[in-house]
Amino acid sequence: MAEIEKNAEQQTAAAAKKAKKADPEKSAGKSKKTKDKDKKSIFARIAGWFKDLKKEFKKVVWPDRKKVVNNTFVVMVVVVVGSVLVGLIDTGLLRLMQFLMGLSG
Repeated sequence: MAEIEKNAEQQTAAAAKKAKKADPEKSAGKSKKTKDKDKKSIFARIAGWFKDLKKEFKKVVWPDRKKVVNNTFVVMVVVVVGSVLVGLIDTGLLRLMQFLMGLSG
């Protein structure tokens, strides 16, 4: 379903590009007054941004509970294993430094 929407958006974008290439005089020939009229107020732009945000949230596919629990477990295991490895390396380097300092003294 998301692929269909994506393809439709790509086709719409391609059609818009073709339209711009076909009639460059319209886009290039706008006067400053026309450009100022086309600009929306800050509140209209903010409202439009929130509308787009709402549309994007509707497109999100949220994972089910089982997948979230599984991914959380994987992350926790990786964090624990990584912490143990860093702790072992740190302890080994500390002992090495203590040994080297003992030799010099």
